[in-house]
Amino acid sequence: MRVTIFGANGPTGRLLTGQALAAGHQVAAVTRRPDSFPLRHERLEVVGADVLDRDAVHAAVEKQDAVLSTLGVPAGKKPISTYSQGVANIIAAMRKHGVRRLAVVSSTGVDPRPYADAGILFNRVLLPYVTRVLGKTLYDDMRRMETLVRESDLDWTIVRPSGLYHLPSVTDYTIVEGHAEGRYTARADLAASLLALLDHDRHLRSTISVITTVDNPTLLQWIRREASGQAQVGAAHAGF
Repeated sequence: MRVTIFGANGPTGRLLTGQALAAGHQVAAVTRRPDSFPLRHERLEVVGADVLDRDAVHAAVEKQDAVLSTLGVPAGKKPISTYSQGVANIIAAMRKHGVRRLAVVSSTGVDPRPYADAGILFNRVLLPYVTRVLGKTLYDDMRRMETLVRESDLDWTIVRPSGLYHLPSVTDYTIVEGHAEGRYTARADLAASLLALLDHDRHLRSTISVITTVDNPTLLQWIRREASGQAQVGAAHAGF
């Protein structure tokens, strides 16, 4: 299958690209910084393009079979529009070129709910702070992105991870349609879940949550390992 991956140079995008190549797909990896992309393969085309550039997006989508988006941007107080504008360009390009299958990474933070095992500090302090203050403009734009995807006539799936962290390999992760009771998602599992959507027609026009159920970090470990060292991805996909 010919697959275009937007956000390919982020931690999840790189994993997804590698997994897609290992599965035998032809991959177009779209990144604004092609010179820094670490992977090379005979079935890989590294495309230097910005998802906000409409013409570049059309060129990256043309003649493909599916599009996967792992876009991620830093949280901040300024308005964010990368998710919604980027996906609007992707949808327009897919319609023009007759590409049907789309999967986009969002976050459980767009619909935050208390977790039964999280305790008062997490549910009443940290969760509201991350989703309503620290990541407010980011999650607002993710909601706009999700609306655009749902209103499209494509064969779409919205994929919501929780707090992202690193594991060396894919686990026996859990997929739930709608909200899942789980606070963490390994990036390898998120990538694998996106790739698996290309193999079947389940979860079409659905929002799914991806949860890793083994080797989860504690909250303190997650903050130390991910939030401090991976500010861009951790803030963008804190998943709370």
